[in-house]
Amino acid sequence: MTGMSRARVARRIAAGAAYGGGGIGLAGAAAMGLLLAEVQLARRHVGNGTTQHVPNAEGRYGHGYDTPGEPPLRLTMLGDSTAAGQGVHRAGQTPGALLASGLAAVAERPVELRNVALPGARSDDLDRQVSLALADGARVPDICVIMIGANDVTNRVPPTRSVRCLSAAVRRLRTAGAEVVVGTCPDLGTIEPVQQPLRWLARRASRQLAAAQTIGVVEQGGRTVSLGDLLGPEFAENPRELFGPDHYHPSAEGYATAAMAVLPTLCAALGLWPEEERPDVTRREGFLPVAKAAVEAASEAGTEVAAAMPTGPRGPWALLKRRRRRRLPVSEPEAATPSG
Repeated sequence: MTGMSRARVARRIAAGAAYGGGGIGLAGAAAMGLLLAEVQLARRHVGNGTTQHVPNAEGRYGHGYDTPGEPPLRLTMLGDSTAAGQGVHRAGQTPGALLASGLAAVAERPVELRNVALPGARSDDLDRQVSLALADGARVPDICVIMIGANDVTNRVPPTRSVRCLSAAVRRLRTAGAEVVVGTCPDLGTIEPVQQPLRWLARRASRQLAAAQTIGVVEQGGRTVSLGDLLGPEFAENPRELFGPDHYHPSAEGYATAAMAVLPTLCAALGLWPEEERPDVTRREGFLPVAKAAVEAASEAGTEVAAAMPTGPRGPWALLKRRRRRRLPVSEPEAATPSG
């Protein structure tokens, strides 16, 4: 499938989500049924080597930056097991903790982390999660990170429904005043127990959904970072290092790799990142129609897409960025100080 046809499919899915369209499929139903069966077998296989426990990383990070009268930045994680941090044993190894530590270091302000993500969640759970995130109206998060999509693919959720739920969640958060960064659907073709040809099918379905998610998120005022093959060819080359003991969820090093790619976008959304916002042509950055930018991002992990010009002859435009990753500080959550 060419880049142009991939962009056309992504536009169709996003349009179906926006206007209530029905079943634009990710792939043939029989093939997706086989994929689902194989992933479920893989889960049963890998389940022997891990625990369902997810470390509680909520709390305050960057206590050393406390300034009297200045509240901490508020970061909320939403999504599935990847956002929750399933697969590691220490709170400081979860993506939420890594992002909170990194954000505190860049902003030189404490960061209060809240995590409402749920392992196994699909995009239709985001409405509930957003309600939790916004339950305290006086303390709207400064920024929210959503990681979602893998369970939508493996449970054969129609992509239009998946994108519709994600877009609605981003819209609610943006309307409330929060910045939003979405880590799009990861590449299920990297799951070690899944074999060819289903590995190829999983990759195609994942990238298709990721591109459509990008269009929906950008149109609602959010930014996306493509998680792709869980951020870099190192996953394919070193699966034993970058996947956890279950070979399904990332390891501590894998989550750190993902967080390093998301942090620059997190900081840019808050106006904290020192890089130029103009595109760097040497890094193949630029302004593109949003559907084309979405497809390019889905095929290269760690790529950011944000809204640019309101519209053009081929629809809305977006800025595609490939930001430099930075090594993150690792710390455990400190006890959150009660307000008042």
